[in-house]
Formats: sequence, structure tokens, C-alpha cells
Amino acid sequence: MIIPKSVEELATYVESSEKVVFFFTADWCPDCQFIYPAMPEIEAQFPEMTFVRVDRDEHIELAQTWNIFGIPSFVVTQDGKELGRFVNKLRKSKEEIIRFLEELA
Repeated sequence: MIIPKSVEELATYVESSEKVVFFFTADWCPDCQFIYPAMPEIEAQFPEMTFVRVDRDEHIELAQTWNIFGIPSFVVTQDGKELGRFVNKLRKSKEEIIRFLEELA
């Protein structure tokens, strides 16, 4: 999982020709802590996708622009266009995330 160091670095992933999964999270979020252990397995299941972890608190303006008001949340982009989003304030299971990504693979 890539953890960008700046907004500029984050922007390069938005414009990528690959499918990029933006994983909006925060370390204080219990629902995020719940899904962290499953993320390596989810990433391994979708090697054609690049996974980018976005700390919602560090990138609050981006989260607001993308209407990320609940975490954990996932937004998939390619070539600067949004392909799909799994955004709500509910806890997400590994199976739900996999189903969401399968629809976009």
C-alpha cells in the first residue's frame, strides 16, 4: 500500500493510467482498524490495481472535495476519472470490499 507524502504525490495517482484504489482512513477510526489486517490480502487479490492509503485528517480538503464523510471509504480512479466508490460511514467487511473491487476489475 502506498502512503503519499504530499498532495502533489497524491495527484499523480489520480491521473494514473492504472486503476488506483484510494483507501480513505484515519488511525483513530475503529472501523478502519477493523479492516487494516485484511488489506494485504485484498491487495494481493487485485494485483492490477494500485492501492493508495489516504489519511483523511491529513488530506481533509481532498476528502471534502470527493465527498468522503465516512471512513473507511474507497474510491477507484483511472486516467483522472472516477470509476466507482464505496463510501459511507458504515464498517466494511473484507467480503464487501472484494465484491466492490470485483465489479471494477
